Amino acid sequence: MSLAKVLDLIDADIDNALTRLLGLLRVKSISTDPAFAADCDLAADWLVDDLTTLGFTASKRKTPGHPMVVGHAKGPGKHLMFYGHYDVQPVDPLKLWDNPPFEPEIQDTPNGRVIRGRGSADDKGQLMTFVEACRAWKAIHGTLPVKVSLFFEGEEESGSPSLIPFMRENAEELKADIALICDTGMFDPQTPGITTMLRGLLAEELVITGPDKDLHSGMFGGAAINPIRVLSRIIAGLHDETGRITLPGFYDGVPELSDEIRSQWQNLAFDHERFLGDVGLSVPAGEQDRTPLEMIWSRPTCEVNGISGGYEGDGFKTVLPSKAMAKISFRLVGTQDPDLIHQSFVAYVNSMLPADCKADFPLGHGSKASQMSVGNPIFEAARKALSDEWPNPAAYIGCGGSIPIAGLFKEILGMDALLIGFGREDDQIHSPNEKYDVESFHKGIRSWARILAALA
Repeated sequence: MSLAKVLDLIDADIDNALTRLLGLLRVKSISTDPAFAADCDLAADWLVDDLTTLGFTASKRKTPGHPMVVGHAKGPGKHLMFYGHYDVQPVDPLKLWDNPPFEPEIQDTPNGRVIRGRGSADDKGQLMTFVEACRAWKAIHGTLPVKVSLFFEGEEESGSPSLIPFMRENAEELKADIALICDTGMFDPQTPGITTMLRGLLAEELVITGPDKDLHSGMFGGAAINPIRVLSRIIAGLHDETGRITLPGFYDGVPELSDEIRSQWQNLAFDHERFLGDVGLSVPAGEQDRTPLEMIWSRPTCEVNGISGGYEGDGFKTVLPSKAMAKISFRLVGTQDPDLIHQSFVAYVNSMLPADCKADFPLGHGSKASQMSVGNPIFEAARKALSDEWPNPAAYIGCGGSIPIAGLFKEILGMDALLIGFGREDDQIHSPNEKYDVESFHKGIRSWARILAALA
């Protein structure tokens, strides 16, 4: 089968592909808010309809939450399972968006054309790169070069409560030779990456309660314990002066990089000054004996993601608060156990509590890190195909984020996951004004077309 004709069609049809993507982006499929449940259902229907027009046997599958979409297309040779998610993050605060988040548009910027709108990069734009690659293969040859199944989730942004039961109940249908995931990024705009290391995640919410009601700080200040002061002391104690995390046993299961991986990463010539400079910073703030690339790819972290307590409105109010709250995330690597770290965190907090204070932990759930074995020849074939499309050779890279589905494919279905994405550092995923570069979308489609050919 001719790959060149497929690539030519992708180039000729890119405007139509963008129009189709904009249609999907208009669907307000926010999975975390029950008010948008009908929109999530609509997004699933949109995908089923589109896949059906391509000749996939596709259907919407009910779950206790938002539906899954599963599709199958016959083909020779290897069986590939592609995963993506059609749900998106909430859009608040709306006032920070330059345009309405669900009125997507193509914009010209100093760095090229971009697709602006919620879900453009995470994950609708990435998901559609694979669908469009299949569309082009089907249009030219009437079939795909391999057997392909598609698995689209509607709850990724809300913790995937239905995912594991669904995978276990439908394991035989979902099994394939390898899973493909397009929810990651490139090393830089010219260098594609295959992500082989994903950090795990432990999500904690800590609520410190002191007095049983808010108090007048003039009347009670000094005599009554202040939960904000207690919380501040707890947070400050989570790191030492070198940037290391102080929880007992926290570093159990944290591996050192192999010489091979360390050498590969050094060859990438990561520019940490530019990386931090792009967000208005200059000094790496993690463990002092680690390189910035190690900090974001291969080392565990502890970060405070939100904090509140007392009066937070405009103006001033002399209140001694009853409660103070912090949301804290631990990114995990190697074989770190989120349950054991949760227990260590609870013990640490309780050891720091003074009299008349109590601590509650409403969350405390997490997932382990995962690492892919690049010994599977599919990985090298995909790396070569990517290298043929982009200016620089593709690299095996790490990822600072967490994608639990990658480990679940191995745990539940017994197959490795090949993580290839075309996102960029400035895509502003989960934030106002999210975008996806038109080049990422266009060359992403071409990349998947090449990978389908390489794995045939």
